[in-house]
Amino acid sequence: MPQSIFRFAPSPNGRLHLGHAYSALVNQRRARAVDGRLLLRIEDIDLERCTPELEAAMLEDLDWLGLRWDGEIRRQSEHFDRYAKALETLEADGLVYPAVLSRGEIRAMVAAKRQAGEDWPDDPDGSPHYPGDERTLDMARRAALKREAPAYAMRLDMEKALARLGEPLQWSEVAVDGTIGQVTAQPRRWGDVVLARKDVPASYHLCCVVDDAEQEITDVVRGRDLFEATAVHRVLQELLGLPAPRYHHHDLIADDDGRKLSKSRGDVAIGALRQGGAEPADILRLVGLQ
Repeated sequence: MPQSIFRFAPSPNGRLHLGHAYSALVNQRRARAVDGRLLLRIEDIDLERCTPELEAAMLEDLDWLGLRWDGEIRRQSEHFDRYAKALETLEADGLVYPAVLSRGEIRAMVAAKRQAGEDWPDDPDGSPHYPGDERTLDMARRAALKREAPAYAMRLDMEKALARLGEPLQWSEVAVDGTIGQVTAQPRRWGDVVLARKDVPASYHLCCVVDDAEQEITDVVRGRDLFEATAVHRVLQELLGLPAPRYHHHDLIADDDGRKLSKSRGDVAIGALRQGGAEPADILRLVGLQ
């Protein structure tokens, strides 16, 4: 039986907090339980916000927690060519298109549609589906738009993708007790998701599935906040001929108000807890893994 391979994949765009520690430790425990391997992936496609200093601090925190990794660290910033190749494959199949509306233009257009009584959907993250019509352009006009537009996003034509794949799509979800069930994916809820931008070679969704395949990940253990995104990942895996790992979406560590911990809100960082005298055992207790 092939060895199970897990991965922890943080972004070095802020200090690690208790939620990151919990996810990393859950990955480690599950990998050890099946004598599997645990890999570390640095998701640093945002070259402005992800800095070497933040990465070094993150690695120091993870080492202090007792996390140990098998194999070399994979950094997404070193594999832009791999993501570009995957995007080119989808583009050659006519499944992605350049979309030029800005976020403000999208909000204004959708607001007008809703004010006129149209029931316009939001995706699971609360963003409205893309209202532009660039998906109707032929290949030559799409190429011209990419040459001429000062900014654009490459979006997946979800309806065309699902028509090609057929439905339903499913994924294997591992419960806390180890039992495996099948979840029916609902990718249509996401609309035409962004896979890249003119100035950013790939989005989280595209990088994630390419990396998981190239690292031969068998088990993706991540937070419950990414449960719905798995539907998009299953579509991309099928379109690109990539294997589908098993998934386990664990509960999130919340603050005293029940909100998900966030780097942007300045939640207590592991580094700050260390400076305050905390020991690794204290972190285990705080995240309920003592």
